[in-house]
Amino acid sequence: MKLLRTAAVLSFALFAFASLSCSTSAYREVYPTLLDGKYDTEFPYRGCSKQLEEISESVKMLSTVAYYRTFAFAESERLRLRDITRELLTARAASSVFVNRSMSGTATILSYQNRSVLLMTCAHVVSFGDTLVSYHIGPDRRPTSTVRSIAVKERQMNFVGLLPEGGELEILAIDEAADIALLGKRFLTEPPLPIPVFRYPFGKARELEWGSFVYLFGYPSGFRIVTKGIVSSPNRDRRGSFLVDAVFGGGFSGGIALAVRDGVPNFELVGMVKMVSAHSSFVLTPPIENGVVDYDSSTPYSGDIYVEKHTDIDYGVTQTTSVERILEFFEEHRAEVQAKGYRLNVTLTAQ
Repeated sequence: MKLLRTAAVLSFALFAFASLSCSTSAYREVYPTLLDGKYDTEFPYRGCSKQLEEISESVKMLSTVAYYRTFAFAESERLRLRDITRELLTARAASSVFVNRSMSGTATILSYQNRSVLLMTCAHVVSFGDTLVSYHIGPDRRPTSTVRSIAVKERQMNFVGLLPEGGELEILAIDEAADIALLGKRFLTEPPLPIPVFRYPFGKARELEWGSFVYLFGYPSGFRIVTKGIVSSPNRDRRGSFLVDAVFGGGFSGGIALAVRDGVPNFELVGMVKMVSAHSSFVLTPPIENGVVDYDSSTPYSGDIYVEKHTDIDYGVTQTTSVERILEFFEEHRAEVQAKGYRLNVTLTAQ
């Protein structure tokens, strides 16, 4: 009886080994490109929900609000911009009004050390001018040189929810041309819960190819979303930028793009979503009075006709900032960021 049991165990072991060998052979046959050291062009062959959820925890919704004090001037005053002085604005302070402008986007937590958290986003999400000037419109519906209003920024709040102590962030470094910004916050006390940090390596966008598969994380319309896309036009410039066919919505700016090297969960950050492509067109329109078009569609229109510029979004054509440009930005501002008490360290793939 003992010999029969031993034989049965040996037979099972041989069967398991044969099955494993067959599985490995089948794996290599079906997924040969997963072993080539390149970024994958196939849909992931197995689940990675746990890793995707972990990554999404480090990606946060970013809201920015800029508060302005606005001074208005009648057209009859005929004021030019050179005529506006601080003394004039001070004299008009009693009649000024407060307005605000807002923007929402996405930010990713790159590090947390010594009660300091560091996040990355697009510059245009947090970039608001210090002074905004508008001009009166002439009879030809073009701006004149006569100042209509001046808005002076008095405060700006950059806010990420679910962070301790209010979640308000300061701008540590910004480059509007590169469309990259670093934000930070120093907590007064150690947060009661761990801060979720993006812990995957920074890759190489220059190694992406036509059809490379990428995951994208962001907050379109305020919802935390992970979506997928296919790379087109890789290496569009000397820094390795690329296009993605993912549908881009408002609030996704600053979201991260991750490629997969030799199968999940080998994620690498290859870029940051920055904008959607768009095109402009000109249409005929009735005059706009007080922000409203006065037109009754049930009767033939016989009034004055004007030309308006409309911008139409090209959905499915998403532009990115490559990881190479991001790393250049880090090096350019490393000393500036570290002088403010923040550590700017990232994990790179093998050179």
